[in-house]
Amino acid sequence: MQGKVTALVEHSRFGQLIMLLIMVNGITMGIQTIPTLSSGERSLLDLFDQMVIAIFTAEIVLRIYAHRLAFFKSGWSIFDFVIVAISLVPASAGFEVLRILRVFRLFRLITVVPQMRKIVAALLGTIPGIASIALLMTLIFYVFAIMATNLYGETFPQWFGTLGTSFYTLFQVMTLESWSMGIVRPIMEVHPHAWVFFVPFIFLVSFIMVNLVVAIVVDAMSTLKDDTEEVIIDEMHHTQNDTAVQLQALHDEIKELKTLIKNGREA
Repeated sequence: MQGKVTALVEHSRFGQLIMLLIMVNGITMGIQTIPTLSSGERSLLDLFDQMVIAIFTAEIVLRIYAHRLAFFKSGWSIFDFVIVAISLVPASAGFEVLRILRVFRLFRLITVVPQMRKIVAALLGTIPGIASIALLMTLIFYVFAIMATNLYGETFPQWFGTLGTSFYTLFQVMTLESWSMGIVRPIMEVHPHAWVFFVPFIFLVSFIMVNLVVAIVVDAMSTLKDDTEEVIIDEMHHTQNDTAVQLQALHDEIKELKTLIKNGREA
């Protein structure tokens, strides 16, 4: 029985069905946000949502039955389990936030699409490098926020009145969103030399630190591409070796057949 269940949950058609349900459920959850839906249409969508939750729950139960404890040794399986468990939380008072988190079940597409899993795994591998850059950027922000609060806090308290507001304003400057006409030029009307503070900050944070993060992600994607190519090449070599073995076996059989025919004629 366990073997049949294992064959079922590992079958490609089973995974395709789950992927289709996730995508359709994503569409229906988007439709449910339309305010002009009638009560009948909303009830029908809720019924479909409950059916999808029941199917996902049955899928998780089958996978646990098929793989037993090995199921919980896979990070992706645990992710699926948590997402489905959140979907089972009742829609009663005190659980509204968890009910909203049901939309996270759309992230299950990551677990059923192998290429997405590879990309996410590659991005997770960049966490140590990105964390180091984030710590350095936080230090830079902290230093510049203290300077900005001391320099412009009295004249522009709405932007630099406290350390927190200075952090947020500098973050806006880093994104280059209305940084010149919205922030720096008004400040320069009172402090003409303010550009000496903001231009180095933008150059350091926006042009250098952010690009370092991009470089790490690009390097991870490049590594993923190289690994994929190596796997393909290994599979091709394996296939070629199998073909060569089969051809050699066929050649030996033909040679033996020729020998038997020749011996039969001589006899």
